[in-house]
Amino acid sequence: MEKELVVLTGVSGAGKSTAMRFLEDVGYYCVDNMPPQLMATFMSILAKSDEYKKVAIVIDVRSNYVFGKLIESITEVEEYNYIVRVIYLDINDKEALKRYKLTRRKHPFADKFNGSISQAISYEKEILSTLRAHAGHVIDTSDLDAAKLRERLTQILLGDDSNVMNIHCMSFGFKHGIPSEADFVIDVRCLPNPYWVDAFRNKTGLDSEVRDYVFSFDASNELLNKLVDLLDFLNPLYIKEGKSQIVVAIGCTGGNHRSVAIAEALKEHFSKKWDNVSAYHRDIDRK
Repeated sequence: MEKELVVLTGVSGAGKSTAMRFLEDVGYYCVDNMPPQLMATFMSILAKSDEYKKVAIVIDVRSNYVFGKLIESITEVEEYNYIVRVIYLDINDKEALKRYKLTRRKHPFADKFNGSISQAISYEKEILSTLRAHAGHVIDTSDLDAAKLRERLTQILLGDDSNVMNIHCMSFGFKHGIPSEADFVIDVRCLPNPYWVDAFRNKTGLDSEVRDYVFSFDASNELLNKLVDLLDFLNPLYIKEGKSQIVVAIGCTGGNHRSVAIAEALKEHFSKKWDNVSAYHRDIDRK
């Protein structure tokens, strides 16, 4: 996997905080308001570890105008075998004024112009012009909501949606309580229970004999197919709305047999399309 540094910059109010949350969701190690003169030193430390292959740094006018040093630092960072992408978020003046009125936040240069937001915005764009020209990608967020911004960043950084959605397939036992983190709770106690087969009682849904028993029934296969169809339909819609994680909780009585087999089957299916898929069996060790 190539090492990548995203330098996220741009005009105040253009959506850098929203963009940074997205980058965190898709696995970037994010740092906000990094002084440009420290960036190369910081990246030289991260380069010594394989844990930091995807890094994002937000740099803007809070960094006190030292953008010339930023461009020098980018060249230095590339020597550490990081691919550097500079993404500049822009916004038109009308929309910027609208957003500031809605949020009632103070512009970084408001005091310099006696509270005039319009003058502050014009001045900010002027001092950021060199950095904007250096950016590999400029995104005008004037007409983009948070979901559309995430979609645009996905196109730039990931190429498709496969790395955006995190799907967690969880098994649990109803007698131990419903997991609070679940987005979906599916009750599979309607399926034949391997517990009542003496040879399976002390085994789990991870054992091939139990899995084969569960899926020897037409109802189990039909239920799995319906779940797959539903989630295959919903996941792209959730991505468009800015959601990056789905927890599907499959429950049976004790959380040892049916729920485990179904959760593993879901994981196997989703792993064919999505990069970040996991299975967690909360109650599998409980008797």
